[in-house]
Amino acid sequence: MRIARVVLPVLLATSSLGPVPHVAGQPLEGNPSRGAAVFGQCAACHSVEPGVHLTGPSLARVWGRRAGTVEGFTRYSEPLRHAAVVWDAATLDRWLEDPQTVVPQNLMTFPGLKDARQRADLIAYLKAVAAGQAPPPGGGMMASARADLKTLGPERRVRAIRHCGDGYHVTTEDGRTVPFWEFNLRFKTDSSRLGPSRGKPVLLPAGMQGDRASIVFASPEEIGRTIESKCP
Repeated sequence: MRIARVVLPVLLATSSLGPVPHVAGQPLEGNPSRGAAVFGQCAACHSVEPGVHLTGPSLARVWGRRAGTVEGFTRYSEPLRHAAVVWDAATLDRWLEDPQTVVPQNLMTFPGLKDARQRADLIAYLKAVAAGQAPPPGGGMMASARADLKTLGPERRVRAIRHCGDGYHVTTEDGRTVPFWEFNLRFKTDSSRLGPSRGKPVLLPAGMQGDRASIVFASPEEIGRTIESKCP
């Protein structure tokens, strides 16, 4: 009875302190729905659609996979390609906090997600993605789908490019010709299923002033064939 009289007040005092705080070193339980919103910070560089690679590889099947082995992605850094890292909750948590401490000199420029709760939610979301049970990603504009460049209208489809002096003159299929300072015009390629049709490059605006643009081709060899060096 004496033991009971001592223990009971201790238990009552402990219960009045509220929930037990998270213990350092123990993984937090993440929420996939909240993680879908956190993924908005990743969506500019990663998709969760299988085979759709952006700056970084698709994360659709990253769970349980060795780092540097996603099918169809060819731009891994050498350190990541040779790293003995398998993506599970523990390794993803360390990677998301600071990628360079897990694999030094990898190419990921993301500085890290310092909030442990956000990391746990994002990890739960990626696990749900791998299981085919993920809620739709959040994040507004950064998570919006890429446009299919094959569907753009004649005002964007490029018919001819002429180079003269320090400028390019770009003529679109609607008959309009726009001059660009050569430093303000970028030539890009997109060989994905969302890229332009072969032989049908497209003109995309870039920058806020209207004086910069990109021309996107289906393949690199089309660039030289399309540009004519000629002055009036």
